[in-house]
Amino acid sequence: MGATSPSSTRNIVAVLIALALPTSAFGFTPPLQSHTVVSSDLISLGNNMAGLKAVNTKHTINDVGDDEGVNTINNNNSSSSRRKFMSSVASLGLSSLAILPTPSFADEATISTPPVQVVLTGDAKKLFNEGRALEAQGNILAAQRLYTKVTKISPTFIYGWSSLGNTLVAQGELNPAEETYTKAINLCEESLKGGDSFGTKRCDDLYLLLLNRGSVRLNNGMTKEALVDLQKSDTLRARPDAIILQNLARAQEVNAQFYQSDRSYDTAISMTANEVNPFWLRSSMVKYQLDNVTGAMDLMRRVENRFPEAPEVRAAYAVLLLGRGDEDAARKKFLEIPDRQRKKYADRDYLDKVISWPPKMKDGVGYLSKAVGDSE
Repeated sequence: MGATSPSSTRNIVAVLIALALPTSAFGFTPPLQSHTVVSSDLISLGNNMAGLKAVNTKHTINDVGDDEGVNTINNNNSSSSRRKFMSSVASLGLSSLAILPTPSFADEATISTPPVQVVLTGDAKKLFNEGRALEAQGNILAAQRLYTKVTKISPTFIYGWSSLGNTLVAQGELNPAEETYTKAINLCEESLKGGDSFGTKRCDDLYLLLLNRGSVRLNNGMTKEALVDLQKSDTLRARPDAIILQNLARAQEVNAQFYQSDRSYDTAISMTANEVNPFWLRSSMVKYQLDNVTGAMDLMRRVENRFPEAPEVRAAYAVLLLGRGDEDAARKKFLEIPDRQRKKYADRDYLDKVISWPPKMKDGVGYLSKAVGDSE
């Protein structure tokens, strides 16, 4: 059987998972990408898991481009079904997953399998293709069972582990997902040690694997390790990539590297300037942390115009109004949030562990919570 085209696999799982981790309660569920990249900016309007980011056909918050410009989530009909599935399954607080190209499948008679497998043959290849078809249909559990079989039959096949990781992410199983991505990364690095040799396909998706693991780690409390992965992914990519930059900016933010985070957010925004995205809210808050109130307010107005009903947007906008010296307007904006949702902002654990706002933002919303009687 001939090789599958790289663009087809780059459509699988763009998952955002924020399981009560440093993400924002304001978010939307994106779709799945086949070899995933997670970005951790949103939780999905108050839910603890922000699902999957929708990916567009060009470099936007929802897509990871490749050199040919085809590495997106939405380049075929199967991705839309995945998005529908993921948006119903995951309102997790994740970020975006990256997509890896479809591995090549070699004919057994022509190419021998190296110690680390980048191509499959025989029964394992058939099972893997069936798993990909099921994943494309949104049948994640069935796909997971087949990917598990593939890892047992061909334990050195890189994409068996990475695809299994995608299905685990889709179900919010972050610890095992992190472990399977690690196996895929180790195999990919081992493949690269052999150097280039004629007729032997090497793993060329290490930056995507690191992006996926970094995104999972970012949403699983491993913020320092996530930062390392995402920095490596950015370096290996060797050119600006909006999905990597969103995740990297978030990792820098939660590690209190606010100046670096601001630069990364700015670059990501410059690549998605035609459409306001939820991660712009995080950028606005980082600017406020750096005392750039004007820049923060400029972004916030655009975010508020796009998402006027989102409680987190209203709360953040209220803090910026307070920082600008307009306390009456700040209180009024804060009180636009329904009582039950507004009172969450008086809970320090919610601010620290769920939405993980920067320190100045937490101070401002704490003041407003007291001013309107939500806390003492």
